Amino acid sequence: MNKTMNKANKIKQFDPNSPGSADAGIYGLPFTTEEADIVLVPVPWEVTTSYGGGTSHGPQAIFDASFQVDLFHREFPDLWKRGIAMDTIPEALIEQSKALKKEAAHVIDLLTKGGDAKKKAKAKKALALINRECAVMNDWVEQRTAYWLDQGKLVGLVGGDHSTPLGFFRAQSARHKEFGILHIDAHLDLRMAYEGFTFSHASILYNALPLKQLQRVVSIGIRDFCEQENDVFLKHKDRIRIVRSADIRRQQFDGITWREQCDAIIDALPKNVHISFDIDGLDPTLCPNTGTPVPGGFQFEEATYLLSRLAASGKRIIGFDLVEVSPGAQDEWDANVGARTLFHLCGVLAASKR
Repeated sequence: MNKTMNKANKIKQFDPNSPGSADAGIYGLPFTTEEADIVLVPVPWEVTTSYGGGTSHGPQAIFDASFQVDLFHREFPDLWKRGIAMDTIPEALIEQSKALKKEAAHVIDLLTKGGDAKKKAKAKKALALINRECAVMNDWVEQRTAYWLDQGKLVGLVGGDHSTPLGFFRAQSARHKEFGILHIDAHLDLRMAYEGFTFSHASILYNALPLKQLQRVVSIGIRDFCEQENDVFLKHKDRIRIVRSADIRRQQFDGITWREQCDAIIDALPKNVHISFDIDGLDPTLCPNTGTPVPGGFQFEEATYLLSRLAASGKRIIGFDLVEVSPGAQDEWDANVGARTLFHLCGVLAASKR
């Protein structure tokens, strides 16, 4: 397709029923980031993960799997015409993440196995380096998401592990007097500097709490959290609401519908809402290769129903992040689910009241 054509001409000439060409953008679409209404910022970063790995490859895997997604979305049939484009995947960030993850192994090894003075000194040096470079990554994310927001784009972030959207939260706080986060996850992510890493993937919500504009966090689908996280919750219980997966199921067994539960979740959120979607919030059969899978969680249609109901509620969705998608060695199942989740997130972001 001729790249010199403008967006209107591209829409006229594009066939949404044909396979995407090899040189097309995400979902096989022909739009540049300048033309697209929705811009996706990839952040291929996973320095502090200590169990499963591979999330730094998530943005590319989702991009590759997106070509299998049919563009006719029953809820958002004209979504593709809005234009969705992924920003350039920063190769330097991938290489930096890979190098720092090797450094993180020294820290984790010392914690789990102990060591002599030489080993302790090496781990201390590695920890300082990682905390410093993670702060640089956060600054870059803030600048990049802010750039696209200031261009009038609808912005989504594609991780990487769950440490990656902190800079995006900061960009949101600079542009909104108040906002809330709908946090879909198996974990609370309220640990304080987990394993010594200030910007751990397990600390993203803890690190977001100092933002004064962040009025409320509603964490749903939660299956795992520790005593320290419970203490943080109790200290900030006026700003945090937890909806455990087990409680959702118990209420449903007692006759409460998912629609009623969704409405209660949405009612707890302020007017402006950022969606932070960790793929492990879903049932792990949908994301078996994610870093820290936990039994339980949402089915795909449960999650998309909630997101659609949020978009139709009159709340304003101001952005989203999708994180912790880790491609498997044998197939692209996780990436397939991630690409479809991402497409729905784009749909609700575009459909939300502006």
